[in-house]
Amino acid sequence: MSQATLSFGRVRYRLAPWARIAGLAVCALLTLGPVVWTVSTSLRTPAEAFNLPPQLVPSHPSTEAYRGVFDQIDVWLLALNSTLVTGLIAVGQMITAGLAGYAFARLEFRFKKPLFGLVLATMMVPLQVTIVPVFLVLKSMSLTDTLLGLIVPAFPTAFGTFLMRQYFLGMPRDLGEAAMLDGAGPWRTFRSVYAPLAAPGLAIVGVLAFNYHWNEFFRPLILETSGQNYTLPLGLVSLQGNLGTGSISVVLAGVVLSMIPAVAVFVVGQRPLREGITSAGVNR
Repeated sequence: MSQATLSFGRVRYRLAPWARIAGLAVCALLTLGPVVWTVSTSLRTPAEAFNLPPQLVPSHPSTEAYRGVFDQIDVWLLALNSTLVTGLIAVGQMITAGLAGYAFARLEFRFKKPLFGLVLATMMVPLQVTIVPVFLVLKSMSLTDTLLGLIVPAFPTAFGTFLMRQYFLGMPRDLGEAAMLDGAGPWRTFRSVYAPLAAPGLAIVGVLAFNYHWNEFFRPLILETSGQNYTLPLGLVSLQGNLGTGSISVVLAGVVLSMIPAVAVFVVGQRPLREGITSAGVNR
């Protein structure tokens, strides 16, 4: 090996960490840039919102836009509806995904593989295709324009079932076999042995479900007609009238308020997410 090749290898080795840091910095800038601009604009006065060139830091920060949001929409009612709907959906998906994932991973029954393939196939069906049948079923049950109509149909989760199946497959079979030798049935084995070990995986399902359904707009738009049943993303639509008057700060203030709970849940659930992904990788 020539001296030039060795020198080139040393230079590449020294530059590799800096290149990774630079790449991550660019990705972080592209990801956080719109968020920072949204927060910055929400603190500007309407006159400053369209300044050219735009300023990252407002010259005269003001919370007037946030007061405008509370004056124009019932933020507390919308947030309560969103919290109730999203929280129950997250809990429901954790339960259904845990049970279904355990069944597909550890139980033996007829047509197991075709049924699991059918579950995975539903991930390729767009929501827009199934919304009409779901609406008709809910209408026949008098559940349209109710929060319950938003919650119950979202309990089944194909992705959560797949995730928990893979999680349970990574666990040792010896634990379940030992419990069965002691007389435990499938339900007792799941509840006492596997479910506690699957807590990090269930936390992943819950956090992802919360963040997705907190920002969900299409289903509430179709299923809800009364203002008292609106969720926060649907209620924020009424703020778009401010765009005609140049008060874009009010619109973005509403967006910032809607982001706070999702960011808080992600920050709190970051450790279970990390532990769940790490333990899943170790088990494999």
